[in-house]
Amino acid sequence: MSSEAYRSYEVVLDRRYLLGDLVEGISLEESLDEIAYRATVNLLVSDDFPGMGPGQEIRVSGIPYGGTDMVYLLHPGVVWECENSYHGTDRLTVTIYDRTIYLSKSEDEYLFPAGQTASQRLQKYAADWGIELYQIPDTVQTLSKKVYRTQSIYAMLSSDLKETARKGGSLYRPRMTPNGLELFRIGSNETVWVLDPSGNIDSITQRRTLEGTITRVKVLGKEDNPEAATDVLAVESKDTELYGTLQKVVMDSDIMTVSEAVTAAKGYLAGIQETFSVSAIDVNTIRAGDRVHLARSGMDLIVTSVRHELGRLGKMTLELASFDYVKRRYFMDGPV
Repeated sequence: MSSEAYRSYEVVLDRRYLLGDLVEGISLEESLDEIAYRATVNLLVSDDFPGMGPGQEIRVSGIPYGGTDMVYLLHPGVVWECENSYHGTDRLTVTIYDRTIYLSKSEDEYLFPAGQTASQRLQKYAADWGIELYQIPDTVQTLSKKVYRTQSIYAMLSSDLKETARKGGSLYRPRMTPNGLELFRIGSNETVWVLDPSGNIDSITQRRTLEGTITRVKVLGKEDNPEAATDVLAVESKDTELYGTLQKVVMDSDIMTVSEAVTAAKGYLAGIQETFSVSAIDVNTIRAGDRVHLARSGMDLIVTSVRHELGRLGKMTLELASFDYVKRRYFMDGPV
């Protein structure tokens, strides 16, 4: 595609090289399964190309859908990978991540006492790793003692945020912003875009399945004696008459009381698993974790993944699910 299609976007290297006329394609991708926002930029290498290599600072900016002024779409970013290809013309494909990638790629060990919150632990990670913070809310729920052996900083933070959710707290996702790392509460975006099947949506696919449905949850206490039955702290059921008994057994060392067990059990209960795949006109500021409204359905849904194909006639592909689905799939599941 001609660079004319990207006049509404800027790719700036090292805060001084504007690469706009060399851009042949830009995509942005993000998922709740990963921490970092990723851009892929296709460039035409000219004689006056400044050169590019992993580790350099880079940003992607653009005019938002319906707007007039440039905003940062991915900033601060780092060049992570470069791939040159020669087929008559020299072209470069660049993979860019926002700087949360360092939390995913860097490992450490920590010992945390009981009684801290995820916000307090994030402040410790940030202080040790020189990470600037921005808009860190009080996550409220106090966490259990944790011994984190060698693993990524993101894995530790993710564990803290999952325990917060299991104990009845809000759902949070780390996001890098130009002002520093923030904890974004899932679905709390101020602008909620409306997706309309008769308007801005090209196609929509709805999927419903009993795979993953949970209608009864049994929460067990800590296993103190391997020769004896484990104490049952709570049993919660829902919709067994509709879908049958599909039971999940939970043994979570972070759950210490019956009240916490009941809260956790209710969080695991899951009816029919429903997700949506949407192809639509691009709204380039929509991020994973944002809430959108599906017109005519009355449903507010959470973006679990997004791919933006930027350009004058940009397109986006969204994966959507309910808030409850997101809580179960991304905050309740996994090792406990």
